[in-house]
Amino acid sequence: MVLESYNNQEKYLVSIDCAIFGYHKGELKLLLFQREKEPEKGKWSLIGGWVNPDESAEEAATRVLQHLTGLHDIFLEQVSTFSKPDRDPGGRVISIVFYALIVIDDERMNLSPEFGAEWWPVMSLPTLIFDHRQMFELSFEKLRQKANYQLVGRELLPEKFTITELRSLYESIYFKTIDPGNFRRKAMSFDVLEKLNVKDTKMSRKGAYYYRFKD
Repeated sequence: MVLESYNNQEKYLVSIDCAIFGYHKGELKLLLFQREKEPEKGKWSLIGGWVNPDESAEEAATRVLQHLTGLHDIFLEQVSTFSKPDRDPGGRVISIVFYALIVIDDERMNLSPEFGAEWWPVMSLPTLIFDHRQMFELSFEKLRQKANYQLVGRELLPEKFTITELRSLYESIYFKTIDPGNFRRKAMSFDVLEKLNVKDTKMSRKGAYYYRFKD
């Protein structure tokens, strides 16, 4: 009886879409790619893929990100599920949305064109297909909420950084200037930063100490 009720149900497609955030040269960026197939061929989209029969949504998202970046330890968090019947003109598709945070180094900046992808500043995104703009906005809000209660630089900054660089990251997340003194006190209050005995002297002769996240 139970199996019969399963068989009578219509089958739907399940996909994952990932809002992949990175930080590069003082700007928070979002990784987008141009669709190679209809519908909306050639238009900008979040990175995504199908959930295979033998994997969970989390495993599918991890697989897609590993294929794209080559990384196996990416910060990944589920945001929401998009399930409106008419959300995808190609068919009935339920999409589970995740957001990911990665450090953008030169290698990953050059890697994205290989996949037809491009890093876009979050303040000047192109028009996105379907409901992907809403997916981005929910993911960005979740990132901002995370940044309120813990330091997010571990996933977005290189291994060593200055407090000024960490503050610049937060300014790019919140789109506003943050008082340096207040930010330093707040950042240090989390007790997750370790001061290194080496300075960044690019900006001034006196230099600024580097920090890193504690294990």
